[in-house]
Amino acid sequence: MAAADELAFHEFEEATNLLAETPDAATTSQSDALISREHVAVVVGSDTGYGAEEVEEDGDKTSLLQKEKPQPRFWTFDYYQGFFDVDTSQVLDRIKGSLLPHPGHNFVRHRLRNRPDLYGPFWICATLAFVLAITGNFTLVLAQRRDPSIHYSPQFHKVTVAGITIYCYAWLVPLALWAFLRWRQGTRERMGLYTFLETVCVYGYSLFVFIPTVVLWLIPVQWLQWLFGTLALALSATGLVFTLWPVVQEDTRLVSAALLSIVVLLHALLALGCKLYFFQPLPLQHVIPAPQATSPSVLLPTSARTRTTL
Repeated sequence: MAAADELAFHEFEEATNLLAETPDAATTSQSDALISREHVAVVVGSDTGYGAEEVEEDGDKTSLLQKEKPQPRFWTFDYYQGFFDVDTSQVLDRIKGSLLPHPGHNFVRHRLRNRPDLYGPFWICATLAFVLAITGNFTLVLAQRRDPSIHYSPQFHKVTVAGITIYCYAWLVPLALWAFLRWRQGTRERMGLYTFLETVCVYGYSLFVFIPTVVLWLIPVQWLQWLFGTLALALSATGLVFTLWPVVQEDTRLVSAALLSIVVLLHALLALGCKLYFFQPLPLQHVIPAPQATSPSVLLPTSARTRTTL
């Protein structure tokens, strides 16, 4: 009996010394504690155990060095690299969220999950700009095939106009909106706020619905084009309103209504401007027929023709 007590005392003392040497080795249950003690006993009694401890120590040092690594500055490329670190499934899920807005399903909270990306907005804006320029030129080509008197020449400047318009809208409007909400947050304590990159991400994904709409505008039916444009505008603006409402609802009714109205109005002006500029036929340059040859007698006055006859 005394031998058993002495053996238990030695095991307890040995375990205490091991725990004192490794204070981070915490257990959550009795079974885990038994397994950890057996593992420690095996490690201590074998030569390979010391190597494992050295590997763990090296790993701890590496993790500490990574934590101590300074964060990159915002003007460096490494700072923005994380905003492009998304996979295809995440981008498709966010596009789906922008196409199917739901009142109780916030885009920022349920789709972005505090991880905004610039990859989707960048390529959505680039695709929309090129599609606008290409379809705008192709519309004139189709018009020339219907009416040969229409003179068509490639208008490459539309690519530049579309790119500047789309990118300025996708960056400057979110910047102004974010700055205004940040200013209002100082006057309304309970008012929330999205980050600037979250606001840019919301606007970028909201423009995706216009890409298939612009392709459908190739149908040479005016009322059908306006119908597609109205549906796309309603869908995109609804997504913006549902996303911004949880932020502005704590403000006064007048400010909330005015802010959301301005957001919808700017969205409508963008869609209307794209429709009228890129898909409205330019002034037609008809082919002027060549002047017909006339006889000298027709050009001469009557008195001259009388003298010639006499």
